[in-house]
Amino acid sequence: MPDSQPELSIVMPCLDEARTLPSCLRKAKDFLVKYNVKGEIIVADNGSTDGSQDIARSMGAQLVEVPEKGYGAALAGGITAAHGRYVIMGDSDDSYDFTALMPILEKLREGYELVLGNRFAGGIKDGAMPPLNRYFGNPLLSGLGKLFFRIPLNDFHCGLRGFDRAALLKLDLVTTGMEYASEMIVRAALHDLRMTEVPVTLSPDGRGRPPHLHPWRDGWRHLRFLLLYSPRWLYLYPGIAMIVIGLVLAGLLLPGPVMIADGVGLDVHSLLVAAMAILVGVQSITFGFLARTYAMKNGILPQSARYEKLAANVTVDRMLMLAAVFILIGMAGVAWAAQIWSAKNFGALNYRDMMRILIVAVTGIVAGLQLGFAAFLMGVMQIKHR
Repeated sequence: MPDSQPELSIVMPCLDEARTLPSCLRKAKDFLVKYNVKGEIIVADNGSTDGSQDIARSMGAQLVEVPEKGYGAALAGGITAAHGRYVIMGDSDDSYDFTALMPILEKLREGYELVLGNRFAGGIKDGAMPPLNRYFGNPLLSGLGKLFFRIPLNDFHCGLRGFDRAALLKLDLVTTGMEYASEMIVRAALHDLRMTEVPVTLSPDGRGRPPHLHPWRDGWRHLRFLLLYSPRWLYLYPGIAMIVIGLVLAGLLLPGPVMIADGVGLDVHSLLVAAMAILVGVQSITFGFLARTYAMKNGILPQSARYEKLAANVTVDRMLMLAAVFILIGMAGVAWAAQIWSAKNFGALNYRDMMRILIVAVTGIVAGLQLGFAAFLMGVMQIKHR
């Protein structure tokens, strides 16, 4: 590391934090002095109107004014302006102790590229986190993140975290809101960055006003982001489940009604629901395949050798051939139904028997059309251009 380069940049996003910013800056300075860390303190201001900018300047911090609104935008502006090899980011509302950054820095020095604080392991003081966030929102979203991406972290939304600046910039993070925290972790996991977490303590913020976080809105944005970056869980697994449920139910009901209890049974109406489940499943799986192809082609998701091998076998022509098979089976079913109707001189038919034939036939035709359209869309996505 060149002598002129600081080892650590402490980045604080700020929006009207005049009441708490001085305390955060003093603690960050004390940390750098106490542990003899060569560092800098950056305040990424997101349009404060309470004089936070003057406080940052007067206390010797580097002020970066970020005009684009949003938590993620402010952090991105501060990280871009930083000069340190490592960056530790933390909210400027005095909810985190900037004198206790050494465990994070030590992990970064060991070679970890992303180090998260874990508030549940370090302690959450009374009044520091709303019960809805503490017992429902954070555990749910962190659990889904671990499930979707196999990430060994337990507190996805801790605002105190450190990272190797060069490694983070390569991730090319793009979100500007609160979901920036999730994007950082998810893309780090997709690119195989070394990650760990350390216990940190969360205290009640000292701003004396409602926080910028909106639990339901921002929680949905985090969940939406997790789903968008996981086509398997958004499309593939639900699609497989729908097809399996539909096929099992259809297999039971095709021979005839199934009685569950005295006077309660499943008949052709339930068979129609099973057909809908199969069609939704087919659509979901094809959407998942197309979404993954698009995401890999545009660098949203990293390349996967296993997926590329699968994609090499799922060609446009093969999908169209499979679509044609489904359509032909469906048309054969329609022809069979027409032949039965003709044999009855186009008169009244047995409703249940005829509906069983037509539901299967129409399901085959619609599934074939879905696959055919998906095949051509995949072909459009594969067109090479300069």
